[in-house]
Order: sequence, then C-alpha cells, then structure tokens
Amino acid sequence: MTIRLPRGATLIVASHNPGKVREIHALLGPHGIHAVSAGDLKLPEPEETGTTFAANAELKALAAAKAGGHAALADDSGLCVEALDGAPGVYSARWAGPTKDFRIAINRVHDELRQRHLSGSPAAFVCALSVALPGGEHQTFEGTVHGKVVFPPRGEKGFGYDPIFVADLMTETFAEIDPQLKHSISHRAIAFERLLHSHIFDESL
Repeated sequence: MTIRLPRGATLIVASHNPGKVREIHALLGPHGIHAVSAGDLKLPEPEETGTTFAANAELKALAAAKAGGHAALADDSGLCVEALDGAPGVYSARWAGPTKDFRIAINRVHDELRQRHLSGSPAAFVCALSVALPGGEHQTFEGTVHGKVVFPPRGEKGFGYDPIFVADLMTETFAEIDPQLKHSISHRAIAFERLLHSHIFDESL
C-alpha cells in the first residue's frame, strides 16, 4: 500500500529527542502537515530491538501511530565509524547512556579510537525514516552522508554527534555550520527527499 497524507493531516513525530524533533519539524514545514511530537503527547518510547536503522524506525513509527491514532513519522539514525567496525551504529543513542548525554558518547568514540592509536576515522551518518498508519501500513526511506570524525569536538549549533562529524568536501563540523545548510545536506535530509519523491505528502488532496 502506498501511503498518502493530505495537506493539513496530523503527523506524530515519534521522537523524544528535542534536536531531532526540531529538524523534522523544519523539514515538514513547507508541506502543510500538522506535526506533533510523541513527547508532547506523552507517548511511551518503545524498546529499540531492531538490528538495523530501518527496523528500529519502523517499530517506533508503528508504535506511535497505534498509540496516538494518527499517522506517525519515526527516525532512526546514527553514526557509523569505519575504524570501529561501524560502531556505534544502531546503538548510537545508547552510547549516550540513560541521560542521553552525548558528551559521554563522543568521549567513548574518542577513547575507542585512541585505543587503536587513531585520532580520527572515515565515518557516515545514516538515517532511516519510516511513516506508519494506525492500521499497520508503513513505508521506510534511508539516507547516508559520508565524512569523517574529528577531535576535539567543535561547534554549538547541532546535537548528538554533530560536533565531531565533518561531511565530505566540508571543513566545518555539523555543529558549526548553519542549521539550514545542515538541513539541506544531512543524512536526514537525503532520507526525507526520498520520502517526498514517494508523494506521501499529497498536497493535491
């Protein structure tokens, strides 16, 4: 089934991460969608038991759609560091601990690279976006941006691992560049562009 959401439809952003919610709201803005976060609705966060970004995005979208009674959009994303065999990967948020303090996660990346006598590594940010309906229908889209991790962390404009990630052909971290620029080139933006090409947001309806 192909999902179609008309202009003015309510869409639950299935995240309790304020930075992620802000980015998704910014991407949704031009499409006439009424977005409300799972945090605002006080929906529970499901356990992320998937082994891929797509699987986790789907289970979060389906859980929010069923609990909230509206279409839901979930993101699962993370940093994959080549020298760490792709870690933290799907465990990117868990590396930040129960308080979701990404300084802890960034320090862990740094420590694990130093154990390998490395100061940086090629890396990629990966994002899976899944849209689900209360009845269980869902569609998922993925985006990847390649770059490298650098230390020390730089910048205050981003969130998560942004202060240590520099995209290919750039010199500034994702936390240093203007948020609008990041919104146009990020892994989330690439996944969202693929979502748009599917015409899920049908403004003719």
